[in-house]
Amino acid sequence: MEKESRAQGKKELGLTTKILIALLTGAFVGVILNYVVPKSPFVDTVVINGLLYLVGQGFIRLMQMLVVPLVFCSLVCGSMSIGDTKKLGAVGIRTIAFYLVTTALAITLSLGIANVINPGIGLNMSAVLEEAADSVDTSEKSSFADTLLDMIPTNVFRALTEGNMLPIILFALLLGIILAKLGSRAEIVGNFFAQGNDIMMEMTELIMKAAPVGVFCLIGKTFAATGFDALIPLLKYIGAVLIALAIHCIIVYLGLLKVFTGLSPVLFIKKFFPAMAFAFSTATSNATIPMSIDILETKMGVSKRISSFTIPLGATINMDGTAIMQGAAVVFVAQAYGIQLSALDYFTVISTATMASIGTAGVPGVGLITLTMVFHSVGLPVDAIALIMGIDRILDMARTAVNITGDAVCTTIVASQNGAVDRGIYKNRQ
Repeated sequence: MEKESRAQGKKELGLTTKILIALLTGAFVGVILNYVVPKSPFVDTVVINGLLYLVGQGFIRLMQMLVVPLVFCSLVCGSMSIGDTKKLGAVGIRTIAFYLVTTALAITLSLGIANVINPGIGLNMSAVLEEAADSVDTSEKSSFADTLLDMIPTNVFRALTEGNMLPIILFALLLGIILAKLGSRAEIVGNFFAQGNDIMMEMTELIMKAAPVGVFCLIGKTFAATGFDALIPLLKYIGAVLIALAIHCIIVYLGLLKVFTGLSPVLFIKKFFPAMAFAFSTATSNATIPMSIDILETKMGVSKRISSFTIPLGATINMDGTAIMQGAAVVFVAQAYGIQLSALDYFTVISTATMASIGTAGVPGVGLITLTMVFHSVGLPVDAIALIMGIDRILDMARTAVNITGDAVCTTIVASQNGAVDRGIYKNRQ
């Protein structure tokens, strides 16, 4: 009995805590290797470019392995759920339009703020990850018309094997919509993708358990090569993401709430704050769905008929916080590698991240996997996620809180436009 009570009293560390510990420990070990340990063939070849490189790159490859099947299955399932919204008419159309437009605004805002802060200036990532520098796409940029045409796959199987994400996204969206339209006539195929999505999510959770080890090795190798040079750029990257999240939440979301409903944004934040805090602590939109629906109904007077549709849908396709992270990460890595991004590249990033949000599952860690897809779309080295991964879990909590706030704002706006908000309950300050 005593042993059982002791075992129950010992709480296992969560994944976020483990990754944070790995980040700090890896940075410490890297700095020691850079400044304290004498340079030698053993340290350089066996430790830094041997063990740390092998394990770190192995973890990156495991993430890359997930990208195509995870995005494809989740996009098919996401677009299948969108296809069902025809039954709800105007509510479905307004909800989807809100989610996609705000996602495009979010990543555009993030790209703008990151270009003002310039987080990657001063960090030579090509020196940190020389192996990845050779993989940077230096081919001639396509024209705007060619970029649009490249979204249409001439051979979908070739696009899948080569990892060309824009045509994969388009095909997955069309396939999901058609499956939703066919309904029971394509039930077996629909179930195949739904079960495939479940399998890929399970595999994602399994691989993310190795994240602490991967982060330790990646960060250790980075700081062993750069020392403290990477610290300031990383802090600037964190600042860019947090500033963009705050502006998007306070100005964009609450501004839209005030314009389209006339309701008090201050009251909204006050009443919805418990759900935001819960989302921040869990870093998962899906786990917050029941609480969001309950708060909207009991404290804000929003009809459950509306929220029971818009909130789960938002957890699937409204990933503004993730889009903000991806926009800042693109600028950060491009600057660190000295890669000049054109206006066409920025358009590609916005369109890729926006469409990918439709199938991004609301669970921790998936945003980093879809980030590899965004990097690939503009020829950025996927290996550069090494630095971002170490601090992503901290930012993941903040952007999840923003995501579910967007879901609730959209729900309130749509419900208000359909006369499904009890304003007496909303204005009650208790």
